[in-house]
Amino acid sequence: MNVRVLVAKVGLDGHDRGIKVVARLLRDAGMEVVYTGLFQTPETVATAAIQEDVDVVGLSMLSGAHMTLAPLVVEALRERGSDIPVVLGGIVPPQDLDELRELGVAAVFGPGASAEEIISKINGIVSHSR
Repeated sequence: MNVRVLVAKVGLDGHDRGIKVVARLLRDAGMEVVYTGLFQTPETVATAAIQEDVDVVGLSMLSGAHMTLAPLVVEALRERGSDIPVVLGGIVPPQDLDELRELGVAAVFGPGASAEEIISKINGIVSHSR
């Protein structure tokens, strides 16, 4: 299964070391990875995801804006007629997990998530959505 993943930093969070590590581990697992770079808007992420024909969008958020920005990415995708799943990595308090899932985020990976966990979950999400 050839999985294409778009990884993005949305908003003003300039911490990109983690997303670069994740991008590399996904690539090393055989996935095609597109990295949009820093300071993206939900609209630019959605547009890029559709243009790149990706299977999943991975967001990295360390700024605390996950409850606002992640749902806006999901919404921007849906407004464009896309059902591409969105996953989120970063610092997310446990009390936000259920609401993020209700708002359309397919998975959340916190600090300490293993490469195996991330790869397995993304493969499962893509398999389910195909």
